[in-house]
Amino acid sequence: MNLDIRPQDYGRVAVLFGGESAEREISMRSGQGVLAAMQRCRVNVVGFDPAQRPLQALQDESVARVFIALHGRYGEDGTVQGALELLKIPYTGSGVMASSLAMDKAMAKRVWRSSDLPTPDFMLLRDPIDPAAVAQRLGLPIAVKPVMEGSSLGFTRVNRIEELPSAVAQARQYDQMVMAEQFVTGREFTCALLQDDSGHTQALPLIEIVAPEGRYDYQNKYFGDSTQYLCPAPVEPAIAAHMQALSVAAFDAIGCSGWARADLMWDGTSSPMLLEINTSPGMTDHSLVPMAARAAGLDYDALVLRILSQASLKVGRSS
Repeated sequence: MNLDIRPQDYGRVAVLFGGESAEREISMRSGQGVLAAMQRCRVNVVGFDPAQRPLQALQDESVARVFIALHGRYGEDGTVQGALELLKIPYTGSGVMASSLAMDKAMAKRVWRSSDLPTPDFMLLRDPIDPAAVAQRLGLPIAVKPVMEGSSLGFTRVNRIEELPSAVAQARQYDQMVMAEQFVTGREFTCALLQDDSGHTQALPLIEIVAPEGRYDYQNKYFGDSTQYLCPAPVEPAIAAHMQALSVAAFDAIGCSGWARADLMWDGTSSPMLLEINTSPGMTDHSLVPMAARAAGLDYDALVLRILSQASLKVGRSS
């Protein structure tokens, strides 16, 4: 982070939060946290909910840069990024293409496979679905999830093939595109990633997630207190370094910028597996990027300013 930047140097900043996705509630909490941090740092900041006001109003308010605290559709899928490019307003995080690829779990996995990065096998589930063929290809259990949704919304662990139709129906409440993924039994980890002013991607300390009965679902992510977060993760340094390197490679392969968070599983013997990468991670009091940043000596306010300092246009010119 450029320590020479003063609060007034950012100009008028808008924090985008809320939005219209199924993750609106979490985005509201993320955005309110980011907004409060900027106010503490005396940044000229305003909260902005795209579900309530058209993005064109950002120009009317002479906004100089945007901190995107939106989650899910219309927030981290490339759509709002494209609109901000057209409005010529610099924004935080990844650009249009990387945001779109990362949001689409199937496309992200295809990119990683083409880069020889380990990720569980998967199938897109199109009608008519042949449950026997799914089980033969992926084995059991399998994970069924919407292709373009976050926060574990619509996720089901299928232990018996008879459970597949109901799992698909649940996932389709969030997205018509549904995937089945080979379920990796083992330990769950996440790795926060931050770029510096030179474009170097830094992997923050690894976090191990220990959820009740292994169910790191929407409730346990944001509203329960039973999930344990072990940071730095209690694994051998070589394993931690390997997962951090995989996360950086996943970030680079997708073409991400600014910041992100990669999720991984490890069965304790074979190579850790990449599950997905989030280009607009949560910034709530339960969120993992602030937790990893604290372990690296970066408090919440400093983290917000570091992300904000790298706001830029990704198409044609920079801020």
